[in-house]
Amino acid sequence: MAPPWWLWIAITIAAAVAQTLRNATQRHLSTDLGTLGATLVRFLYGLPFAALWLLAVALIGKYELPAISHAFAGWLVLGSLSQINGTALLLRAMREQNFTLGVAYSKSEVMQVAVFGFVFLGDPLASTTVAAVVLGTLGVMLLTPVDRQRPLRTLVRGLATRPALLGLASGGGFALSAVGYRGAALALDTSFLMAAAFTLVGAQLLQTLVMCVYLRVTQPGLLTRVLRAWRTSLLAGFSGAAASAGWFTAMAIEPVAHVRTLALIELLFSYVISRRVFQESFARLQIIGLIVLVVGLIIVTLGPR
Repeated sequence: MAPPWWLWIAITIAAAVAQTLRNATQRHLSTDLGTLGATLVRFLYGLPFAALWLLAVALIGKYELPAISHAFAGWLVLGSLSQINGTALLLRAMREQNFTLGVAYSKSEVMQVAVFGFVFLGDPLASTTVAAVVLGTLGVMLLTPVDRQRPLRTLVRGLATRPALLGLASGGGFALSAVGYRGAALALDTSFLMAAAFTLVGAQLLQTLVMCVYLRVTQPGLLTRVLRAWRTSLLAGFSGAAASAGWFTAMAIEPVAHVRTLALIELLFSYVISRRVFQESFARLQIIGLIVLVVGLIIVTLGPR
């Protein structure tokens, strides 16, 4: 039986809340462990929780573990390595002199994931999907403009610069990652819950191994520091695994363009908290960005399936 139409929406919103918590915890950890150490925490300490979720799905749903096909393995490798590559490229963009420009262009992930989903998976590109993706991307760029006086002009003129190219490549990495994970889940002959849980465990296991080997060669002392910070890291691992479980489950149900566009609601949460809790004010451009983003989210959730 097909899941209800609204299920992916509820799961995506819950995943955005969990990711907000994970980001806050990782930001705290990055002070002591650095960016790479905090990134490893996401996979290493998230893996046990992902495995527990897989076990719970198997026991409660009485599902058997699916057989691993060549298609599944290929999609999983694409998704896992693309996510690591996207993160690495984003870090390089942030180290450039104009790192803000690189970060802004990395937000093109939402537009790129729609194209990649259509090309590689045949996910439909309805007019409502295109409109939601464009509005969502524009809204995010207006919320965090490179130049508050001439945001769009700066983005266009900076297109050929090194930070912009790194940012675009980073967005492409994250987009390919989302497509790879959806492709892996669809390649499994099982329920969407088991497919999502099994894909998540496989991805986090592969990413943990890759990052541990890389850090063992380049920064061996960092692995010891990551293990010593287990108390705080467990919270980051749990919230990260919960967020990833939500993304994977939603993408096993719905096209990646819809999921990644609705995932931008995380920014809306952040700005609401900023306004309510910290009493921070917004510029007119940012208010326009919020409105544009909300319109895009409404279109992607209420548009035809």
